Amino acid sequence: MLERYTVIDIETTGLNREKDQITEIAALRVEGNRIIEKFETLINPLIKIPAEITQITGITDQMVKKQPTISEVLPKFKEFIKNDILVAHNSIFDIGFLNYNYSKYYNKPLENKDLCTLNLAKKLVSSIPSYRLSSLCNYFDIKNDNYHRAMADVYATTKLFLKFQAIMHNNGLKEDQDILKFYQDPLAKLNLSLTILI
Repeated sequence: MLERYTVIDIETTGLNREKDQITEIAALRVEGNRIIEKFETLINPLIKIPAEITQITGITDQMVKKQPTISEVLPKFKEFIKNDILVAHNSIFDIGFLNYNYSKYYNKPLENKDLCTLNLAKKLVSSIPSYRLSSLCNYFDIKNDNYHRAMADVYATTKLFLKFQAIMHNNGLKEDQDILKFYQDPLAKLNLSLTILI
């Protein structure tokens, strides 16, 4: 099992990293399968949050009005994550937004390795109709009462990743390098039955 990593999630005003803005960042540092530290903040996007996004996330203009801007948050977030492996569900979205902003304000993207639980799920199980976080949590009986709020999704992703690590451990992938090699190999799959996993 990975000895240390940080699970992250962001909320945004939309899907376009060049046009839309981050409204919330949350992260949990995990060491030895224990949560040891957390990071959480709302962010003032300096633009109006679309009504349809507020319906999804529950984050309003009033909530972010007096919050720090992304340029103020990024140095603190970088200090928090250090050189940890970053774990996220659909990490291309979260890491993509973060890297765009780090490049924009500090001329350099993150250098952390990252691991996507959505892609990992596809390598571990094949008999599930959807790999959305909500679908995986429902199947693995992981409770999340506040989808699309960053910290709630981080806790859910952490629990999901712990289950995935247990599956890999039981199938001989026990060390950090074994897990990363399996994850990075585009052809490597376990394709286990979900009845076996649970």
